[in-house]
Amino acid sequence: MSIVEGKLNEMGLSLPPAPSPMANYVPAVITGNLVFLSGHIPRNVDGTVITGKLGSNFSVDQGKEVAQKVTLALLASLKQAVGDLDRISRVVRVSCMVNATDEFTDHPAVANGASDLLVSIFGDIGMHTRAATGMGSLPAGVPVEIDMIVEISDDPRFG
Repeated sequence: MSIVEGKLNEMGLSLPPAPSPMANYVPAVITGNLVFLSGHIPRNVDGTVITGKLGSNFSVDQGKEVAQKVTLALLASLKQAVGDLDRISRVVRVSCMVNATDEFTDHPAVANGASDLLVSIFGDIGMHTRAATGMGSLPAGVPVEIDMIVEISDDPRFG
């Protein structure tokens, strides 16, 4: 088990199965030392999509939990792409799109669900640039969609 997955276990969290794309795209593309992860959406344990809007169906705290769930799915796809999450040398960018009512303005707090998790498990290399953007709708009616860019180590031990 990787150090990263050990930290997740200590936090009472685990990676879900890596989700399959819903359309004509791939979950991750590696170019050089960068991994670009497609937008991921929240799913329940049974794989069904979580739907709703911040400001009407979800509170800020519930939105943070959803963002954390999406981040775990991103990490599952990342592990599938690179083999070992210990290869991550830097989380570069996180973009969090929040499906919200017109009155909702706390998008950054929702995105903290992703950011806080990444910093908790990766430490300083988990600090990243970020965008937290409000949307009038998102695919399948989900409350949060997140994409991410990470840098991976070129250490030959990781092949």
